[in-house]
Amino acid sequence: MRRRWILTGISLCWSIVAHATDFVAARPTPRVEYPQRRLNDITAYLENASDLSTYPLVFIGDSITDFFSMGKNPWLPGKVGGKAVWDAFFGSDHPQTRALNLGISGDRTEWLLYRLQSKATGGLGELDSPDLNPKFILLMAGINNTYAAEDPMVDSVYAGIQALVDQVHAAKPNATIVLESLLPSNEDWRNRDAVIPVNRRLHELAQSKTYQGFLQYLELYPLYIDHAGHQRTELFMDGLHPNEGGYRLWRDALMPLLNQPPGSGH
Repeated sequence: MRRRWILTGISLCWSIVAHATDFVAARPTPRVEYPQRRLNDITAYLENASDLSTYPLVFIGDSITDFFSMGKNPWLPGKVGGKAVWDAFFGSDHPQTRALNLGISGDRTEWLLYRLQSKATGGLGELDSPDLNPKFILLMAGINNTYAAEDPMVDSVYAGIQALVDQVHAAKPNATIVLESLLPSNEDWRNRDAVIPVNRRLHELAQSKTYQGFLQYLELYPLYIDHAGHQRTELFMDGLHPNEGGYRLWRDALMPLLNQPPGSGH
């Protein structure tokens, strides 16, 4: 009888072990966070792609840009990013609006600057390829710099975005840069103390004589707030990232601007 109980116990233990290996949590896995995997994928594509000349549009930014081409959100079950919108307008089946997405979740402006800095000067050189000659480069960045912010916050965020504009223009001087406003967060204080004043300064930058020949400003912020000035939560997956409807609104706002000549304003 005792032997039978022992064998039964061993069988049960093996069953538990076998079942446990069905979980990622039970398998040895090297730690490579999503942003690093995303960076690895972008780097590999840029190094090996033979079709960079076929992209009239390049999107540069953080997770808000990154998730424009994401389907189901792996962190928020039931939430969906902008993949359907992206594929329908910016995918490979649309040569006039085909877009390359260089957004990486979590990026701050300083990390974007390093990615875009030429390899010759120590960066990753994501815009180095002479085959990559987009008509438009669409830039949205800076919201992550409002977390663990430098002081003064508005000045530091604005300086980072301006540095990005300068770096992108130096790399691709023939492209029109579309500088997109920061979107509202679900934190009223962050909108009041950072997002709104930064957007105001970005608008002024695009209108300045130095920049107006190649820089267009796209004010998205008002589209994503309600009559009381709060974030329209029905357009977001969470407190910061748009959902499919939010990305569709972004696409719709962008389309007319892509047909405007540099310096015409928006």
